[in-house]
Amino acid sequence: MENTQEELRAHLMQTDEEFRRLVTQHYEYDRLLEAIESKKPLTQVDEEEEQRLKKLKLHLKDQMNFIVSRHS
Repeated sequence: MENTQEELRAHLMQTDEEFRRLVTQHYEYDRLLEAIESKKPLTQVDEEEEQRLKKLKLHLKDQMNFIVSRHS
C-alpha cells in the first residue's frame, strides 16, 4: 500500500499543479523551521514563529492528503 501511495504522490507531483504548489510550500515551511530550530536558545518570537509554521505545515499536509484521497 505504501508503494502505491508513493506512486500516486509522484504522479500528482507531475500532473496536479495545486498538489505541487502545496508540496513546495510545505518544504519551504520545513526549511524555515529548521533555520529557527538551529538557533539556541530560542527567543519568544522564534517560539511563536515555530508554532505558527508547524500549524501551517500541518494544514498543508491535510490539504495534500485530501487531494491524495480524492485520487485514490
